[in-house]
Amino acid sequence: MDHALLERLVLALERLSPPAPVPVDPAAPAYVWHNDALHVARFAPLPLAFLTGIDVQRDAVVENGRRLAQGHAAHDILLWGARGGGKSALVKSSIAALRGEGLNIALVEVGASDLDKLPEVFSILESWDRPAIVFVDDLAFEGGTDASRSLRSMLEGGASGRPPNVRLYVTSNRRHIVARDIAEQESAINVRDVVDDRLALADRFGLSLGFHVCDQETYLAMVSRYAEAFDLPFDAADALTWSTQRGARSGRVAWHYAVELAGRAGRTL
Repeated sequence: MDHALLERLVLALERLSPPAPVPVDPAAPAYVWHNDALHVARFAPLPLAFLTGIDVQRDAVVENGRRLAQGHAAHDILLWGARGGGKSALVKSSIAALRGEGLNIALVEVGASDLDKLPEVFSILESWDRPAIVFVDDLAFEGGTDASRSLRSMLEGGASGRPPNVRLYVTSNRRHIVARDIAEQESAINVRDVVDDRLALADRFGLSLGFHVCDQETYLAMVSRYAEAFDLPFDAADALTWSTQRGARSGRVAWHYAVELAGRAGRTL
């Protein structure tokens, strides 16, 4: 065969073959699953002490992660409830806090659209010599879909189940993750079976932690914590006006108000 032709064939085959995965830092604190590969994530969570009004949830998440990092029995966790309540912030801050204790634990974030890739992610993490939290943020299903049943199966174990050094943390605005379809319930022969199917996934999590809309006192305490940490003066009436304009009181709204205060003062956070 002509040498030039052979060279062109080799180059064509190289273009068709998938690129080799880029090696990632094995000691990074956090990763994200993107384009079928792990990538080191930018990791700059809020200090755990900044999270106000969720002390019970904070202690449970930190203690569970500590147990996993120390090689002890630990739960998969469902964090559910109001938007902006601090669910995802708590997951990330807990990892930073545990690493601050000298515990070598990692966070691996997987998008809700990549649930079908979880077995592949678990396979990679199984070879790690350190524990990891696989984090799926803002998950919801619009019915008893194959994806929800697949996730349920992974939590139960089996061939595609998570390895011993991995736990799954999921956040959702819904307590049961799967939406309740009243029309479906009305048309079902056995309504109880439909309800049980909705509850089955949430029941697979060892811990289910609720995050609720905070009251005015708690919201102002959140604002005060941020203001004190960054030396920002604030007026309570102005902080309440800010929340009223946004139609909510939450940790996220309090943080946005702190950003606003810093901007007004010509500072960064």
